[in-house]
Amino acid sequence: MPSNVESMFYVREAPWHGLGNRVEGALSSEEALIEAGLDWTVIQKSIQTEDYSEILGYKANIRETDQRILGVVTDRYKIVQNQEAFAFVDDMLGEGVKFETAGSLQNGKRVWLLAKLPKDYVITGDQFCPYMLFSNSHDGTGSIKVAMTPIRIVCQNTLNLALANASRIWSTVHKGNIQSKLDKAKETLLNAENYMDRLNKEAEQLHRIKIPDHKVQEYIKLLLPVSENATKLRIKNIQQLREDLHARYFEAPDLKEIGSNGYRFINAVSDFATHAKPLRETATFQENLFMRTIDGNPLIDKAYELILDIA
Repeated sequence: MPSNVESMFYVREAPWHGLGNRVEGALSSEEALIEAGLDWTVIQKSIQTEDYSEILGYKANIRETDQRILGVVTDRYKIVQNQEAFAFVDDMLGEGVKFETAGSLQNGKRVWLLAKLPKDYVITGDQFCPYMLFSNSHDGTGSIKVAMTPIRIVCQNTLNLALANASRIWSTVHKGNIQSKLDKAKETLLNAENYMDRLNKEAEQLHRIKIPDHKVQEYIKLLLPVSENATKLRIKNIQQLREDLHARYFEAPDLKEIGSNGYRFINAVSDFATHAKPLRETATFQENLFMRTIDGNPLIDKAYELILDIA
């Protein structure tokens, strides 16, 4: 696995992010906690100077199993243990929920778990499975996040559009009454239902927006621009990316029957954003792709705005 992935599992087939060790079936929270290598706790210890004077107002978050320092935080920071995260998702989704992937990044500094929501959706003839993703950091640099992400089954594309009046993300900082905040996060399930209903309506609208082929070419150039001072190598690389996106729109078998419209273009861009390898493949590009599952992908959102501008 890439260097930043400490431990992770996935069920049956490699997910869109391509990370993890394979297991045969979706796991319960107890099984997933162990299989993901997340069966450890975080403790806090005071910080001292070289002459043993305590540094007031700060604590060190330390993994108890190996005493690894995960981060330095203020003394107002509240720990959310990995086991609590699994229990939260268990409680939110109901008894019998199965986890399809979970893991640890950066030697335990960031952890996540992904569970499939019980209800599938059909949007403009496509089957979508919504997933609930819980993300947490133990180093003090990130918030607790719960996000819903819809996956188009036929091609395993994420379709995380930034929709008006429909939220798919909840987050909070590690301060105050965490349990009370997590109880409020359960409203995310209602948000998920609202988001999928809104996504269905938006997809139908996108279907009605016809796009001639020359406009597709124009939009691809807008999404993947070349700056005036670009080098020949940069121009060549951008052209390669444009050709990739072009092929995903015009040649993808699952899109040929959709017609020349906005929904097809959004799915082509989603396919590109979800699966295309970068020109310079770093050791962490798969993790970065996975984490955009939570926050959304700006390229998909930009494509969505382009289509709406001509509606």
